[in-house]
Amino acid sequence: MPVNLSAPDPAALFAVPGVRIGVAEAGVRKANRKDLTVVLIDEGSAVGGVFTQNRFCAAPVQVCRDHLAANHGIRAMVINTGNANAGTGEDGLMRTRSTCIALARKLEISPEQILPFSTGVIMEPLPVDRIEAGLPAALADAREDNWARAAEGIMTTDTIPKAFSQRVQVGGATVTITGISKGAGMIRPNMATMLGFLATDAKIDPSLIQPLAKQLADASFNRVTIDGDTSTNDSFVVIATQKAAHAAITSLDSADGKALVAAMQEVARKLAQAIVRDGEGATKFITVQVEGGKDAAECRQVAYAVAHSPLVKTAFYASDPNLGRILAAVGYAGIADLDQTGIDLFLDDVHVAVKGGRNPSYREEDGQRVMKQSEITVRIGLGRGKASETVWTCDFSHEYVTINADYRS
Repeated sequence: MPVNLSAPDPAALFAVPGVRIGVAEAGVRKANRKDLTVVLIDEGSAVGGVFTQNRFCAAPVQVCRDHLAANHGIRAMVINTGNANAGTGEDGLMRTRSTCIALARKLEISPEQILPFSTGVIMEPLPVDRIEAGLPAALADAREDNWARAAEGIMTTDTIPKAFSQRVQVGGATVTITGISKGAGMIRPNMATMLGFLATDAKIDPSLIQPLAKQLADASFNRVTIDGDTSTNDSFVVIATQKAAHAAITSLDSADGKALVAAMQEVARKLAQAIVRDGEGATKFITVQVEGGKDAAECRQVAYAVAHSPLVKTAFYASDPNLGRILAAVGYAGIADLDQTGIDLFLDDVHVAVKGGRNPSYREEDGQRVMKQSEITVRIGLGRGKASETVWTCDFSHEYVTINADYRS
């Protein structure tokens, strides 16, 4: 079961003017499941995206990058689950492009105006014929209030759909923000198998959409890890339909720009954290805060060393306050001149280690009390400066192994 996360209420997900979504059952890998989603985007919208840093990236990631760079104006997205179309070589690229051509013909637009996305099993041919056959049903289903179905339609090993909405005042006008995400394993976005889509009707200068996408990803999806594996298919796309009744934002650092970014970051953060809360086999949601670093980079380095450690994660699953594992992870994070005598460690309100050694007042029963909670904050002080960073992760349970051992069957 997800950690303190429930399925979204469709009524709480706001339609974004300029975006329509259709979902269908195409039988990409299994019958009788929503596995094909089409997102239709009004002309004049601005679209940006960030993608996996895995050099073995999937065919749809390569095509998405090409189509965004072509700058013809993105008018649609097509998303399939059940098959990642990764590790498929030139044949995979051809199948991805064929999917774009098929949708482009139905919409009477250019194939370069379509962004394709795939998620699922790696190294299997994409069943283009099934996707093409499912497109009419997906297009017939297209409507503005279909976000909940879309969140369900992009799931793979997720146990529940993930979607959030928010409205904010920008320049005296109401702006809507709605997003969906999927992912539960193979998660260590380095922009996992992770997809995220965030849309707003805000009016912003198109030149800002790409830096906005990166800024949002860096504050959300690039702060989570489940198992440390960077997927071949990670994609996060931001859409601004320009429909809101406010003056165009020409700087993200302006008052209106900051208001929009803050609201969009909140939704993106919820989507990213939902992936961790629904991590494969997860029973606990863990926040790792590292402070007192010389710079943000070394704080992230330490945070990820702790968050990736199987020994740390299994200790959390067992509620075992074997906290020397955390100190060991801090030590091997790769900071060559780290002074262990400057390290402090807290579990929530419990001060575990001080100046690199066990706090004389620390009691193991206090550590175990925190470890038994479903939500835990690990706070690490490096004593080297003023920088700080936060990463979100989960524990490792027996169920994680079971899910990944059986995934292809």
